[in-house]
Amino acid sequence: MVCDPDELRTLFLFEKLNDEQLEWLCRDGRVETFEPGLIFREGEPATCFYVLIEGEVLLTKQSGGEEIELVRTSHRGSYSGAWTAYMGDKVDQVYSGSFHVTQPSRFFVLDSATFAQMMQEWFPMALHLLEGVFFGNRNSNEIIGQRERLLALGSLTAGLTHELNNPASAAVRATSALRERVAGMRNKLKMMAHGKFTPAALESLVQLQEEAAMQVAKAPTLTPMETADREDELGDWLDEHGIANGWDIAPTFVQAGFDVDWLERVAATLEGCNAGVFEGAIRWLNYTVETELLMNEITDSTNRVSSLVNAAKQYSQMDRAPFQVVDIHELLKSTLVMLARKIGDDITVVKDFDRTLPQVPCYAAELNQVWTNLIDNAVAAMNGHGTLTVRTYRENDCAVVEIGDTGPGVPPELRHRIFEPFFTTKPVGEGTGLGLDISFRIVAKKHGGDIRVESEPGDTRFIVRLPLDPAGRPVEEGNDQAAQSNLEGE
Repeated sequence: MVCDPDELRTLFLFEKLNDEQLEWLCRDGRVETFEPGLIFREGEPATCFYVLIEGEVLLTKQSGGEEIELVRTSHRGSYSGAWTAYMGDKVDQVYSGSFHVTQPSRFFVLDSATFAQMMQEWFPMALHLLEGVFFGNRNSNEIIGQRERLLALGSLTAGLTHELNNPASAAVRATSALRERVAGMRNKLKMMAHGKFTPAALESLVQLQEEAAMQVAKAPTLTPMETADREDELGDWLDEHGIANGWDIAPTFVQAGFDVDWLERVAATLEGCNAGVFEGAIRWLNYTVETELLMNEITDSTNRVSSLVNAAKQYSQMDRAPFQVVDIHELLKSTLVMLARKIGDDITVVKDFDRTLPQVPCYAAELNQVWTNLIDNAVAAMNGHGTLTVRTYRENDCAVVEIGDTGPGVPPELRHRIFEPFFTTKPVGEGTGLGLDISFRIVAKKHGGDIRVESEPGDTRFIVRLPLDPAGRPVEEGNDQAAQSNLEGE
């Protein structure tokens, strides 16, 4: 079709060009008419730059296996296509969306090489500015994203160190106390070796020691009131039987689940022994009980350390393939363990897991980064007080994860911006505005899923949908231009 320079001048994109430039465009470009249908598809090599003269166009993008409508317009001069051609091989030259015509439409079309030449020759300064903005934003995104990841790593490391220090310190203290108790038992054995017990009494005493050791493992749980009453009762009994400082021994026996009846059995076994021998036997049994209790404490502490290390390995996906099929609940639980210190004691954590949910094909380590960002934001929104809800369920062919909080909510006027790079509602210096942007890219770009927010005061929920079909996962992209618009108006 004939290209008319005067018609091009009526489009806002070309209205400031001179006659020579318009003639050049008509000479090297062309006017084409397209019937309703697809002009180019997302991901194909970007070969042309299109400017709408008349008609209506529609720009779509794939998300979660569905084609999402981004823009529908009949505005003259709207453009799309190879609009980054002027950057050459510095960026991937592919269409970042699909371009459709909804009715017969006419376009001015430039080949990508011609468009690049025009920009380089006519607007060299503007070209440098555009490149600076494009690459500056991308570099800033990468640098601040890396800094935010390092800060998050530092926070997690500090929290994990704190969590590991508690059981490790408990194990060290218990080991030291255990050494003292074992030394005490050796001293009592010397007394027994001197023949102060009859063979029958000694045999019964050893049997009582075995019972004491087994009783520790099945000690009942007592209320504070029951514990105090039983300690008083045992303390009185020990005093009445001439045991010095019996009030110091009574709590140990109570913790192991012993009562006065058991002490009466000990007294009956040692009937006829002098007071010194009787007290030595009681203290020897006390050492036995303390030793068992301390070994239980060491076992609990080391198991806690082991659990924390396993949670850290699960969180970081150490020694595992980047892409794998996993139980999404294990990822969520490991993230909650890693963030336990940041969550604190004043936030109630509710885990509403659908255990029938099948395993999810995903980049597990990166999804943990998503859970970290969402939970961290929820905790910050509640200012350390409230209820954090982590819920899972299935919706059609997607696994759904909801992270909810009882904070003040996201104002309606800000909800459409929360996934924008560098946008944050936190005070200056407390947020980079990349956490949700990174989360969106991980969910949408790497997993073909979707993430959105529903919010009102007291009930804010970030909803993540992940496809259960591994065949539907997208190929990882190198240069992400998702933040750039491919269809502009005046």
